[in-house]
Parts: sequence; structure tokens; C-alpha cells
Amino acid sequence: MTRILSRPVSQRVQWQLEQQGLHPLLARIYAARGIVQRSELDYEFKSLLPPARLSRSGEAAVLLADAIARQARILIVADYDCDGATACAVGIRALRAFGAHVDYLVPNRFTYGYGLSPDIVDLAAKSSPELIVTVDNGIASVDGVARARQLGIATLITDHHLPGDELPAADCIVNPNQPGCDFPSKCLAGVGVMFYVMLALRAELRRRDWFSEAGERREPKLADLLDLVALGTVADVVNLDHNNRVLVSQGLQRIRQGRLTPGLRAIFRAAGRDPAQASSVDLGFIIGPRLNAAGRLADMSLGIECLITEDHGRAMNIAQELDALNRERREIESGMQEQALLLLEKAADEAAAQPAATGVSLFDADWHQGVVGIVAARIKERLHRPVFAFARGNAGEIKGSGRSVPGLHLRDALDRVGKRAPLLLLRFGGHAMAAGVTIRESDLPRFRELFAEVAEELLSPADRTRTLETDGRLESGYYSIATARLLEAEVWGQGFPAPLFDDEFVVESQRILKGKHLKLRLRKGMQRLDAIQFNFGQAPGDTIRAAYRLSINDFNGVQTPQLMIEHIENRSG
Repeated sequence: MTRILSRPVSQRVQWQLEQQGLHPLLARIYAARGIVQRSELDYEFKSLLPPARLSRSGEAAVLLADAIARQARILIVADYDCDGATACAVGIRALRAFGAHVDYLVPNRFTYGYGLSPDIVDLAAKSSPELIVTVDNGIASVDGVARARQLGIATLITDHHLPGDELPAADCIVNPNQPGCDFPSKCLAGVGVMFYVMLALRAELRRRDWFSEAGERREPKLADLLDLVALGTVADVVNLDHNNRVLVSQGLQRIRQGRLTPGLRAIFRAAGRDPAQASSVDLGFIIGPRLNAAGRLADMSLGIECLITEDHGRAMNIAQELDALNRERREIESGMQEQALLLLEKAADEAAAQPAATGVSLFDADWHQGVVGIVAARIKERLHRPVFAFARGNAGEIKGSGRSVPGLHLRDALDRVGKRAPLLLLRFGGHAMAAGVTIRESDLPRFRELFAEVAEELLSPADRTRTLETDGRLESGYYSIATARLLEAEVWGQGFPAPLFDDEFVVESQRILKGKHLKLRLRKGMQRLDAIQFNFGQAPGDTIRAAYRLSINDFNGVQTPQLMIEHIENRSG
């Protein structure tokens, strides 16, 4: 069941925002998101929280500056998703611009798994680094850091994931979520943390008079990396608090102005998107998945190389490879999703007299490790339940990727499962809405039972109903390309959702595209509107209530406003 609820709006706050110069529609939308003053929408670079406020960023800067000064070998160990790839690219680009001797290593997820494990340290040691820098991982790498110490390799952990009970004994840890860090923005993505460390490093190098306008060591403009920071921040689905919105806004401005790295420009081109019209939706749903495809199906080194090369031709070649991998990923995902739905139907038939499990765990021996997270997300959307999807790993292990719903913190749920069965979880970690876990295949029934039990305890009855919060009706005069452009130009994302409207319409015509998409012609009063619902569930009646986003349909070079429908309730027929 899905409920449609309109966000409450303070008329007084909306009026105040209008008086401060905001467009009336934006004033209403922002008032519904808790914005009280227009100054809260100030996304100038100077509005960023200062790097000095991020605990131990100064120590990290000293550690890196010392390494640069003595030309020590630095090795970045990255995660294999879009956040990890962009964080690695930010580190490589900035450190090389500072004069560092730096390279990177990104573990193959199918061979080594996630994080700075002892095996990864041994692999890294072959290139004889003096300093290992992790990006988007490492906060849980107690054993990996210990192995690095044994080998005489210093470690700098930059991460944003929640720490466990024990912190690694690294030379320095920069993580806004580590104990004792009072940095106000706890939602920085891994790329955001790395960008802040680079800002702190530049400040340290300035103190050392490292840069010389007349010499070879010119001071680089770190703002040129904000296109990568924006991409990683949006793609990692972290909450867009004010600080993150500044980062994303600044990055989008540079992308729209054509000031983007060759690799990112090439990915936009391969995806058929115009950077001049870039939006946060493009970053999250068009560009990010193409980078993630490398980590899911092949090797994220491909994505990182695309982001760090200055050769436009090479960037285009890699971008086309990423585009092909993304098409392959979609095909694999489609098949796995069908199998997952069959598993659910079978389970429902076997337990017809029992209520559906609150927490769902799915496994198929033929599933692809790199795509189980997307399958979990799709099934979560369909069921509005927390879901884990598992694929086979090595040595009798299975690796699960989970997605949650509001009301259940997935990593905390895994922690509770682990406390009830101390030997069950071999490894786990993650966020509130996404997490990963490794167990033995023989232990799947026990995990399935305990996860369902924990989810039942943690999710309130209200949390089990999908709620679509909307911005109410969109006045007829706003059904236009100009309004769609107005909304696309703003920064939206997790925790600061893009505008979603709802209204009642008469259905004048409907047809099915490609067997799964619903194309509609709707009427509201005397106004007729085109609409589309992707992967629709049921045909509409004569009159519907729809929750939708305003978008632009570009067909054969002709642009028209279009409603992107997220949910339909039949009113008749």
C-alpha cells in the first residue's frame, strides 16, 4: 500500500522567501523542506565549512606534505563504486598537481572484497609504498592497518562510513563520523572527505612556501575538481545537507559552464547528455551508473583511468567501454530481477497462511555479485521492505548487498543480528540505507530468520507503509518547459528531495511502450498533458490521482513538458 501525503507548508515562511526574491513556486517547495531564510540557499564556495573543522585533517595534511617533500611513494587504495572512484581521482589529480609521487590500487571486488584487508596490503606492498591512503574505506580495516604496520608502511585513512567498536591503529584517520569529531556535516561522501583533506594539504603547503608563481610548483585550483566531488556525492546517495549542497551546486555550475574533466565530458557524450543542461538527476541516474558498471562487472580501474586522463581521445574510448558495460549490467539486472520475483512468489505460495516477512533475504546460485545491490534496491521499492540479495563468493561464502526503507538503519540491524549469532556474520558494514554482509552459504536460513526477526522489531507499523511526500498541486500555469528548467537547475538529492506533485486527472488515452512503460494522455480541466510511467504495475482507470515530477520530453529535437509518474491511484473505472 502507498500513501500520498502533501508536505506541510508554512504560509508565513513561504511569503518571507518570496519577499527575499525567490520564485513563488520555489518559495513553496523550499518552505516545505524547512528552509526559512534565503541565505540557507547560498551555495557560494565561501559558504563551505572550513577544512580546519574536520578533525585531524591538519594532521593528515602534515603527513602528506612530509611525504611529498621527501618524494615518498604514496599509494591510494580506493573503493570500487562511484564515490570511491571519484575520491581516488580527486586524490590522484590533486596530489600530482602538488608534486607528489602517487599511484592507486583498487581491489577487484570479486577477488579481494571490500576495504583495506591484509591481502590488499600485501598486494600493495609489491609497489613499495611508504604511505597508503585509503579513500571511501578503511575505518573498519583493523587487520589491514596492522599488517601495514608490520611491513613498515604508514597509513592514512580517509572514510565516511560508521566506525565499529575498534578503530584501526592508523597513523591518521579523517572521518567525520569517528568518535570525537565535531565536524557539523556528518554526511560527507568519501569524495567529500578526500576533497577536504586536499584543501587542508594545500593550506599546509602554503605555510611551507611550497608554491612559486615563477617556478614549476604553481598552486593548483582545487575548485577545478568539484565536478568529480559533485558526481561522487550525488551518486553515493548521502544526505544533501547544506554543506553537501554547496559542493554539488559548485560542481554542477562548472559542468554546465563546460569546465569539467575530459573523462566526465566523455561520459556525458557517451550517454547522449548535454553538460550545459546537467542536473543532479543526470549525476545520480545517468553518469554515476556508468562508472559503477565498471566496478560491478569488470574493474573500477577503468573508471578511475577515465577520470584522471587528460587525453580526450582516450577518455572517449573508455567512456564508450563504460557505456557498453552499463548496457550489459542492465541486461543482467533484468534477468536477476525476474528470478527474484519468482523466488518471492514461490515463498509466498509455500507460506500462504503466514504474513510476509518484514525483512527479505534472497539468493540464487547464478546471480552476479556485482549486481545484487541493484536487485535488492528494485525489490525493496516493490515491496517497501528491507531486502538483502546474495550471490556466491569464494570458499563456500555468499556476499549480500542490502537496501533499506526509512525507519530501519541497515547497518545497525546487521549489528543486532551479529550480536544474537556471534559467528554468523563473517564481515559486514555500511550505512543506514545500504549495507553489505558476507556469510557462509550454509548459514543463509539462519540469517534469513534473524534478519526478518530484527526487521520485525525495528520497523513500526507506520514505517511498513510506503509514503510518498508531495508538494501538492502544480498550478496549471506552471506546466511548461520553463518551469521544468527552473526546477532542474536547483540542487536535489537524498534528504532534500526533488519536487514531486500530485493531482487528479482524466485519462483520455493510454498505450504501452516496449511492453513495460505506460504512455498517457491526461486532461486537467481544459489542459491536456503527456505523461509516462516507467515499469508500470497496473493499467489506470478513467480518472486517476497521480504523483509525478515535471520533466521535458525531447523527441526528434522537439521539446514538450511531460509528467513523469511515480504512482497512480485509480479513482474510477
